[in-house]
Amino acid sequence: METDAPSGAPSDAEDALTALVRLVHDDLATCNQLIIDRMQSPVQLIPQLAAHLIAAGGKRLRPLLTLSAARLCGYQGERHTGLAACVEFIHTATLLHDDVVDESALRRGQASANAIFGNNASVLVGDFLFARAFQLMVDDGSLEVLRILCSAAATIAEGEVLQLVIQNDMASTEAQYLEVIEGKTAALFAAATRVGAVVADRPLEDAEALDSYGRNLGIAFQLIDDALDYSAVQEQLGKTVGDDFREGKITLPVLLAFARGDDEEKAFWRRVIEDREQTDEDLAFALQLMRRHGVIEETVARAREYGERAIESLRGFPDSPYRRALIDIVAFCIARVR
Repeated sequence: METDAPSGAPSDAEDALTALVRLVHDDLATCNQLIIDRMQSPVQLIPQLAAHLIAAGGKRLRPLLTLSAARLCGYQGERHTGLAACVEFIHTATLLHDDVVDESALRRGQASANAIFGNNASVLVGDFLFARAFQLMVDDGSLEVLRILCSAAATIAEGEVLQLVIQNDMASTEAQYLEVIEGKTAALFAAATRVGAVVADRPLEDAEALDSYGRNLGIAFQLIDDALDYSAVQEQLGKTVGDDFREGKITLPVLLAFARGDDEEKAFWRRVIEDREQTDEDLAFALQLMRRHGVIEETVARAREYGERAIESLRGFPDSPYRRALIDIVAFCIARVR
């Protein structure tokens, strides 16, 4: 049933992603070719670095959402492929910048671009990809598309800066955390799906429904990412367990463990997150506290609630393979926690 919560079975999720890719196969091929073409430059370091990140993998989830949302709305043209490439460029640019800010050595299980090419090159190539994204927006010619995607890019930056502000601060609230993930993750998911309705010239009601779908899916996606940092093996997450912990990031699992802990536990969290005084044994103890208080299960439960909201947002669209695929892809986002 369409109103059922996502099943959460990993195999179901993989099947859902495979089905979505198959459904928009030709559109995705065109989008991928655009990405390859537009990341070219006579300055050889640019395509080298961009190709390294693209070769590292990634499921193209955000551009897949743009392509399928447009088809859901009955669009028969080609504009959506350029906008899907634009969405992927924005996403890739933010990954390059984030890894520099976080001093990450790994991205999707491989050496990050900044670890190989250096911070300066990563930041500048990220800027290049942002510029390519804006060129694609201009090529599309729609002021509404430009407004949506530019707004998303600004909101992403605001979310990242807010995360920097509350990082290492155990006085941070769940509301602040939610504001961070709505900005840094959900905003681009929402824009990716909303532009599908815009290119199809659908009513505002449909655009807002797809915006809601993408936004809620994006929040669920990030909640699962934050849970994975304390529950996954490296191959699942593409980075070592506890990266967020070592960086002192304020995420929902940490906030829940802190709120449910006694005075001694609260002192532990202040030491390892606020003071960044960590020993080799601290991560294992943090995981023990999280298991004690059931915070990973709670984080996944919250993600499911947002996933259900995403599904509900599609209620007004008639049944179609695209609608079913967008409903099923919610399971893909939730089921990454094994």
